[in-house]
Amino acid sequence: MKIVVTGSSTGIGRALTLRLISEGHSVWGLARSDQSDFVAAQKGAFFATRCDVGSWEQVERAAAEVAAVWAEVDGLVCCAGSQGEVGPAVRANPKRWSDTVRVNLDGTFNAVRAFHSFLFRAKRRAKIVCFSGGGATKSRANFSAYGVAKTAIVRLVETIAEEEREAPLDINAVAPGAIATRLTDEVIALGPDIAGAAEFEAALKQKAGGGASLETALDLVEWLLSPKSDGISGKLLSAPWDPWQGLGQHTANLARSDIYTLRRIVPEDRGFKF
Repeated sequence: MKIVVTGSSTGIGRALTLRLISEGHSVWGLARSDQSDFVAAQKGAFFATRCDVGSWEQVERAAAEVAAVWAEVDGLVCCAGSQGEVGPAVRANPKRWSDTVRVNLDGTFNAVRAFHSFLFRAKRRAKIVCFSGGGATKSRANFSAYGVAKTAIVRLVETIAEEEREAPLDINAVAPGAIATRLTDEVIALGPDIAGAAEFEAALKQKAGGGASLETALDLVEWLLSPKSDGISGKLLSAPWDPWQGLGQHTANLARSDIYTLRRIVPEDRGFKF
């Protein structure tokens, strides 16, 4: 397969890129960092464009660069993201708060928008995998910008899945779990006064114990890129908690339900009447 991965220079994006290359896929990585050394080391299996995915103009140029080499794209994985502005929302720096939303949410939208037409040229059912995570399914104190963006990514995924229901395309969101990455180090560096005591302690524990399994998160992404997940679209799947390995047997039921989606809870759902 030919797969575009954003955020391919660090963290989960780099780990996923290495996994995909090791299994014979070709990867085109988009990242703000220079990846020329990595390109040379992979001997034709990896291509790269230096790009800030939060900028539509840069992503559009990157897509044109990909188009000059690849006739189609089989999959797109949006890993790029940043915790950005951290601290109580009511005291956040407005520009940094907005920039955090931009790089996470706009970065995902820009990549999907730019590569959508390439995916439709694929000879198989095309796949888009977007990363959600911390703050998307419950409030996360002191990480409002990041949480807001990650929640919006889930709704973007649901909306595109509905709009493209008849198209040969599946788009889903992944919650990878609390994996120890550079974001963990950032929380530790910020300290409890800025990140909050609970987040700081969780990051220390995550760092010491290794956090959730990176391999499980990569396994889920690979599954979503494969034909095993054909027809499953518009869902938010948790790598460590959901039984995603067997969901291919329930495609029709999932398509008719709101399972693995974000929805409003009313009193009757919890056995109350007001």
